Amino acid sequence: MYGRNEKDHLYLPGTYADAVQAAGGRAVLLPPDPCDPASIFEYVDGLILAGGGDVDPARYGGGPHPEIYMTDPARDAFELDLVGAVMTRTTPVLGICRGLQLLVVAGGGSLYPHLPDAFGSRVPHRKAPWVPSEHPVELEGDSRLAQMLEATTFAVPSSHHQAARVVPDAWRVVAHAADGVVEALEHTHHPWMFAVQWHPEKSQDPPHRRIFQALVKAAAEASQRSGTGKLWSRD
Repeated sequence: MYGRNEKDHLYLPGTYADAVQAAGGRAVLLPPDPCDPASIFEYVDGLILAGGGDVDPARYGGGPHPEIYMTDPARDAFELDLVGAVMTRTTPVLGICRGLQLLVVAGGGSLYPHLPDAFGSRVPHRKAPWVPSEHPVELEGDSRLAQMLEATTFAVPSSHHQAARVVPDAWRVVAHAADGVVEALEHTHHPWMFAVQWHPEKSQDPPHRRIFQALVKAAAEASQRSGTGKLWSRD
């Protein structure tokens, strides 16, 4: 989930839960929590690192920028701890937008603080803060993600102003926008860990639905292997 807003509300856009439920899973919302992160995986079978405000640039050796917004130290700390814990497990992980950026930072990589400064405005990655845009991406044909989505070129709903700059060695870049911005990653060692810079939860198009279907399927299989049966299927 996002952190607390100005009204002291904890929240997450409902499209994330909608996408999980439509794929046959049950959505469990996780607010920032100073708990033992490993204990989370006693109750959940898969993990989505959602979008939201920017990762604190101090986390990747960056500096201040006037366009950086909604940094949340509590959320950063909680999610980075979750990533550290999940790296030693087989729990499926999907990073979305900020989630991709957080996975990059967790692995020792870095981010572009504001894409127009480095890439211009040829590809509209967002129209304005919180206002999505749409543009095509190109997936590597031999990637696991392309096989999962059954597509290599398609339009994506996009709403971000940052992206991966230095990608850690454990990740493979498998998609770009036309301007060269990194649009998707897949982990080279973890059995099911993917990250996309766009917002698949905002689209009903088949490639975007398939990523949630694959996540729920992988979570169910992981639960069956562990014998815990934590996944409550809606089927």
